[in-house]
Amino acid sequence: MPTVAIICTVIFVPWVLVSAWLAPLPDTVQQQVDDAIGYGLDGVIVYVDQAGKAPAFYSAGWKNRENQIPADPNAFFKIASISKLYVAVAASKLVSNQQLSLDGTLAEYLPALVGKIENADRITLRLMLQHRSGIPNYSDAPDFPWGNPPKENRIALEFILDKPADFEPDQEYSYSNTNYLLIGEILDKTLGYSHHQYIKDEILQPLGLNNTFSLLSEVNLDDVTSGYFVGYEPDIKYNDFIGPGGSMVATAEDVGIFLRALNDGSLLNKDEQAIYASVYEYEHTGLLPGYQSFAKYYQDIDTVVIQFVNTSGGVTWNLSEIIYNRIAKILRNQKSV
Repeated sequence: MPTVAIICTVIFVPWVLVSAWLAPLPDTVQQQVDDAIGYGLDGVIVYVDQAGKAPAFYSAGWKNRENQIPADPNAFFKIASISKLYVAVAASKLVSNQQLSLDGTLAEYLPALVGKIENADRITLRLMLQHRSGIPNYSDAPDFPWGNPPKENRIALEFILDKPADFEPDQEYSYSNTNYLLIGEILDKTLGYSHHQYIKDEILQPLGLNNTFSLLSEVNLDDVTSGYFVGYEPDIKYNDFIGPGGSMVATAEDVGIFLRALNDGSLLNKDEQAIYASVYEYEHTGLLPGYQSFAKYYQDIDTVVIQFVNTSGGVTWNLSEIIYNRIAKILRNQKSV
């Protein structure tokens, strides 16, 4: 890299990120979690499931900053787009049962949207699952009300109706929450009841996930970790996001159990697994105002790591990624000893 580029990189990267990245790697996950609070994160929760060991829980900082309630590794957390993994599993199951087809089009499943969403007759369920539909992301709309999220999916959808496509179907990849909002609508119509209930019956209950819920309204808010945004003091956990693929609330342990089952093949049968593998991923992150979440299975060390951070805004996403990657390094170092 040219010297000028190196200098520019150093100048424009916030020093808190440089400090977090270059700091000596601690020996333990708890030390790293404790250090994360020193960089300005309000609270951090980490769940680690290593094969052959009992699951481990780590936390530091605050569950509720105002009342000085310490971070609780068993508290509920808004897992944001990690929810898309559950929706994709539900869709895969219905495809396997021949209740849906990956090649079925948006026009076939939701005909009322023909003429309102460009290329509806060429956008398939497969492309929506893969974020290759070209449908604009409703939450990218300049006037999307993050401080008072839509209380109905149809209201969120209105932000992109009659708007031009971002690209032709299957020509590019672009992450769009609208894809999963529409998939949720398709699931509801196909089932004849809420896909939230289907996820509970077919995914959560078989795995014994009693601390996972589809909507914030289903839990006691006192049990939910508070959320904070850099430069804005109030607790924003009361903002209720109901869009499919971004609405779920769970404990770190429950997300870890789900992710282990998704990756080890115990969640899906052979046909369902093949369908799922063709359309979606086996790890995910999530971001909502006040909430960051990371869920990944590390095959090389047979370990699931879930990280929740209840601060967003500024450089906190980059900081959280650094902390998460350092935790993986710590676990690899421990594995090699």
